[in-house]
Amino acid sequence: MPLHNPVSRRETAVIRVCSAQIASTWEDPEKTLDRVEQFVRHAAWCGADIICFPEQFATGWDPESLRHVQQQTGQIVTALKSFAADSGIAILGSFREASAQGPRNTAVVIGKDGAILTLYSKIHLFSPAHENDFFHPGSDLAMFSCGSLCCGVAICYDLRFPDLFRIYAQKGVHVVFVPAAWPENRNHLWELFIRARAAENQMYIVGVNTTGKTPVDQYSGGSLTADPWGTIIQKAGDAEQLLFSDIDLRIIEDIRMSFPIARDRKEAVYQSLARDISDCD
Repeated sequence: MPLHNPVSRRETAVIRVCSAQIASTWEDPEKTLDRVEQFVRHAAWCGADIICFPEQFATGWDPESLRHVQQQTGQIVTALKSFAADSGIAILGSFREASAQGPRNTAVVIGKDGAILTLYSKIHLFSPAHENDFFHPGSDLAMFSCGSLCCGVAICYDLRFPDLFRIYAQKGVHVVFVPAAWPENRNHLWELFIRARAAENQMYIVGVNTTGKTPVDQYSGGSLTADPWGTIIQKAGDAEQLLFSDIDLRIIEDIRMSFPIARDRKEAVYQSLARDISDCD
């Protein structure tokens, strides 16, 4: 049975998000999942509608590792489905998915009833670390409903590519979740890109980063939520933390109505300019 929720019922225009900034037990999904279950239960008890974990949270992100590549029926997704149904909360988690084309870096979203709502495979693989040599890129968006909000999913390096977020906005998405393994030495860009993607598309961006040291890199968290003005409304430190943010549909609608930048875009002009691109002399 779902845990008793002591938080009073909020208006359906608002959803509460829990960003689970955690360190993975390296290449040990079983141990990580044991800890994750506790985080899921606590987030549900605190009234969260959805909890989001970092990129490849169960194993730690590794651009070259093909260990623990699993089907949707594997250990990681099966455990998340059980946690969601038991606690009555939606869960977003990323894993190494087996597919006919090859391994994918995939985020799965599971509803509070334990059913899969959508999957998103990382489109922009991190070529500087050769992730594209070991994983197969996705080519589709992923959208799902949480309360009255339309939500989208991106993963880590996707943040550097604004076109993806623009398309989400054009499709009516209100908030994009970004699980990540963003390294400490580029944390200033993590915040910059999240705020920029939020402001330019007048949407919330929820960035959920990992923390701690792995064989791949050093991470220092900094998970944050930016509102449609690009203002940071919640930010974590460098330690493990459950960060709670309230996402309000009314704020998105008010901003898009009072400051309608989408109306002033010149799509036909952009397409014409793109066709006429030539090298700079």
